[in-house]
Parts: sequence; structure tokens; C-alpha cells
Amino acid sequence: MKTKPTKPKAEPLEEYRSKRNFDVTAEPKGDRSSAKSPGELLYVIQKHRASQLHYDFRLEWRGVLLSWAVPKGPSLDPSVKRLATRVEDHPVAYGGFEGVIPQSEYGGGTVMLWDRGTWTPESEDVDAALEKGDLKFALAGKKLRGSWVLVRTKLGYGGSAKPQWLLIKHRDRYASTADILTEEPRSVLSKRLLVEIARDEGGDVAKAAKGDPAPIAARR
Repeated sequence: MKTKPTKPKAEPLEEYRSKRNFDVTAEPKGDRSSAKSPGELLYVIQKHRASQLHYDFRLEWRGVLLSWAVPKGPSLDPSVKRLATRVEDHPVAYGGFEGVIPQSEYGGGTVMLWDRGTWTPESEDVDAALEKGDLKFALAGKKLRGSWVLVRTKLGYGGSAKPQWLLIKHRDRYASTADILTEEPRSVLSKRLLVEIARDEGGDVAKAAKGDPAPIAARR
């Protein structure tokens, strides 16, 4: 009995690299690696003013950064469910990237390292939890801390063909109704606003300014 040849499994960063011209963009090409000491897993949120403002939520796992685009950003309020679209894996080295992606490139715009730290799985089996679509974890970042969950919804929700998830804060001592996005608008790396990153690094200043909280942007 003949068996059909199995299709080779795509390299985890193949999609990421295929969308970028590294002769033009300063984004890291990267490889599968760990940015932390053994037992520590990197967590990152990058505020990204591309065609639309969104927050890229990333968790290190198996040598790459699993990534979700969160249009409205994270909320500390457990009653608020934030839509998160799963996107291509990124290299761990991307967790240190802040700067300007050329407008002609995929994701062109200004990128801020909005939060960074480590994460700890609260689900017993991370791979099984991702497959099931119910990943529980704790964050130890500079801005976000405590227990969270990513829950997958149905494919194609909101008109997207990509897997849709919800990012939700669990009720614990770090839960709050405070607007963390407005109260903590600056980079954890450089302390800059989006408009300042764009101005310093040759980006679209007017476009970047629209991603900063209005009262702050108006004073710049």
C-alpha cells in the first residue's frame, strides 16, 4: 500500500522572513533562540502605529515569539475582553526591537517597546493549551503583571481569515479599571512616545503622533 508523502513542516520563522526585505528594514532576521536564562520566557508588547494602531503581544515559546495583534491594546479590567488576532511567529531577537519600519515594507510605521518582562505558564501543557485555544499564564512585566488568559474564538470572526482570540485579565491584585494605555504611554526601553521615536529615527511624525494619547501628543 502506497502512502502519500508527508509535506515538510514549515520552518517556524519562514512566514516572518518571507514578508520582509532585510536589506531595507532594521527588523532582526533572527533565528530560533532564547533571550533569557534557562527557565525564563520572554514576554513583550510592542505598540505599533502601522496603517492602524495596534499592540503586538508576544510570548516566547520553543525558540520563537508567539504573536497576536491586539487592536485596542490590553486592559487591566477583567470584564473587558480584547480581540487578539494570531499572526506569524517572530524571532526572539524581535523582543528588543524599537524603531521605524519603512513605509514601503510590511507593517511600515513606528514601533515602540511598550512593555517587556517574563511570563510563566499557568496551563499545565502549553502546547495542548494552544491547540485547545485556552492558554492561561502569569505576566511579570514593567506594566502588566498577574494572571491572564488567551481564549480562541471561531475562525474568521470580525471578517478575518486568521485565528481570533480574546486577551482577558484574571481577577487578582493586579486587576484594575485604570486605563494603563493612557497612564503609561511611554517606551520601557527609551522612555519615548511614538512621536518622539518617529522624529528621532526618520519616521512619519504626524502618523506616529496619532498613536499617542491626545493630550500628550498635543503638547509635543
